[in-house]
Amino acid sequence: MPAFCRAAANCDDGGPYEEPRMPSSTERSLHPVNLPEGWTPESWRTRPAMQLPTYPDQAALAAVQDELRALPPLVTSWEIMNLKQQLAEAQEGRRFLLQGGDCAESFADCTSDVISNRLKVLLQMSLVLVHGMRLPVVRVGRFAGQYAKPRSADTETRDGVTLPCYRGDVVNAPAFTPEARTPDPRRMVKAHARSAMTMNFVRSLIDGGFADLHHPEYWGLEWVGESPLAEEYQRMVSGLGDAVRFMETLAGTQVHNLNRVDFYTSHEALLLPYEEAQTRRVPRQWGWFNLSTHFPWIGVRTAALDGAHVEYFRGLRNPIGVKVGPTSTPDALLRLIDLLNPDDEPGRLSLIHRMGATQIAERLPALLEAVKRSGRRVLWICDPMHGNTESTSNGFKTRRFDNIRSEIEQAFDLHAAAGTRLGGVHLELTGEDVTECMGGARALTEVDLERAYKSQVDPRLNYEQALETAMLIVRKQAQVGRAAGAPA
Repeated sequence: MPAFCRAAANCDDGGPYEEPRMPSSTERSLHPVNLPEGWTPESWRTRPAMQLPTYPDQAALAAVQDELRALPPLVTSWEIMNLKQQLAEAQEGRRFLLQGGDCAESFADCTSDVISNRLKVLLQMSLVLVHGMRLPVVRVGRFAGQYAKPRSADTETRDGVTLPCYRGDVVNAPAFTPEARTPDPRRMVKAHARSAMTMNFVRSLIDGGFADLHHPEYWGLEWVGESPLAEEYQRMVSGLGDAVRFMETLAGTQVHNLNRVDFYTSHEALLLPYEEAQTRRVPRQWGWFNLSTHFPWIGVRTAALDGAHVEYFRGLRNPIGVKVGPTSTPDALLRLIDLLNPDDEPGRLSLIHRMGATQIAERLPALLEAVKRSGRRVLWICDPMHGNTESTSNGFKTRRFDNIRSEIEQAFDLHAAAGTRLGGVHLELTGEDVTECMGGARALTEVDLERAYKSQVDPRLNYEQALETAMLIVRKQAQVGRAAGAPA
């Protein structure tokens, strides 16, 4: 049974929790990891905390945290450890990571259509990557918990009225009223429930054969029937179907596990009271796990070395990611690596660079060289979205597909030049027929943005643009491989 499906059955992380134990000598010889000194799930409270809302009722906040601690976990420790192993293999070039989903989930979008379309997009993208790169793909959804968003200011002013900014549905609501914008801790319970619903539906889809490689044609989305990319994608689907049938002919029986995939979840662990309440010890494991997600990450705005978020993350056994922006310096990055992965544990740490198409060539090489010279094991991931956001003349926040493409292509080239490896991509995307990013196969313009701009926060790739991104990754990886003398 695949990793993402198993939590619904025989979950040993939902029972009574045992006192943490130190790893045995045998475990230490295999995984030389130490419990961090002075760390507890609450120790982040002693550090400067950025991007956290101010709750007017602290007693209500504490009561909600107690309620969350009593609720069942959303993922299991052994799913988390399975993902860490797969990320370790991606570090070695034996897998490629595809991480994608909404900029910020909304409670209203916890529907079967939105969830299944999002899953279809990621499955189709992974099909393209597997077919073209000839590597297993680690599939990580940016959903089932992505309800909090960092903001550039604490407040927003309209027509002389100043209110708290919208920080995602887990904190407050987007409507510009005092009632909607006041942070409400009860929203954390609702976020937990919506995350559980999302996970359970995805698990059911996958367990029911939604990802069956015998029938990838079932993953199609009706509205893209006339897509300029449809013919190329259908050739890939036919090629994969032929390959599956060929393997089964040789084997004389059906190839097992082609109707199942591993699928994991991730979100930015921004709202620390929510994350703390779901950080737990589990039977037959040592240490602490964030059981709200498989793969939490730290954003650029909260990656301060002495900050609350880094303090919280350093004690987790989950694999973790850190966003690395154009202001990051080699010395600070190496210190951050020492804090978050002092034992150089395989699969533990991913560095997600998001520089922008105009800055990546200047800013990334020094970071790659510093980490390579240190000999530390990390998984390098390219986020081509967040460094390429701009505003249009008609007031929309958008991203140009050409800039997204450019950053991905430059990332492959820069890693090849540095002797490092680009092991994954991190994308904001949706399976809905939105028009939020300009360009792509249909050459969307500023005028098109008005047709179907639905995001409350940042612009996302639509289905066509996401699939086109997967295809360009395959082409660029092949080009870099040929330049390096790899066999075709």
